[in-house]
Amino acid sequence: MANWSCVLWDVDGTVVDASEGILRRLIEAHEHFGHVPPTHDDLIHWIGPPMFQSFQERLGMTSEEATGAVTFYRTLNKRDGYATGVRLYDGIAELMADIAAAGIPQSTASSKPEPQVVALMDHFALDGHLTATVGSSPDERTRASKTDVIREALVRLAAQGADISRPVLVGDRHHDIDGGAETGVPVIFVSWGFSEPAESDGAIAVAHDAHELRALLLGE
Repeated sequence: MANWSCVLWDVDGTVVDASEGILRRLIEAHEHFGHVPPTHDDLIHWIGPPMFQSFQERLGMTSEEATGAVTFYRTLNKRDGYATGVRLYDGIAELMADIAAAGIPQSTASSKPEPQVVALMDHFALDGHLTATVGSSPDERTRASKTDVIREALVRLAAQGADISRPVLVGDRHHDIDGGAETGVPVIFVSWGFSEPAESDGAIAVAHDAHELRALLLGE
């Protein structure tokens, strides 16, 4: 399982824990639009899927209303700073560095808007380990689904001369597994994110910590 030609990374719940800031902004956005604020337990419904989709499915907003809600939420995000309240999961930065040192190209494949992903990778000095940094389109509509993001990550890796014949995606939600299935990319599921047990169904393996993930990615 360690013979991967490239590695794709989900970001929220996989590489970083951004839940503190996400919850704070969601509470403010809910109150602004007249909805009951979410609790920490509700984050499982918000971290992973595209925000535009969640505002519609969770709050019953129309497409137009969801667009306004996302715009408001992103304004709060920019105000707070993209890296405020965000922390790296233990051992992930070191693992990404070692994968890069082994000559294996890496890319993010995140549902976060790409400018935020770029800012986070720069803030945590992970950008030097990546061949490509890919997120959703800034409007979160043109390239929003995990499937679209994975495809874009593979296109950009290939454009940089990377071998994409044996890719693997590391993620923590069923959206990652669904996107992987639609693109033919196997998924290693990590259990430290915001997920329910059944969400790992369809993954080729489950890692419970960075040590287990290292063995699955590098065979160490």
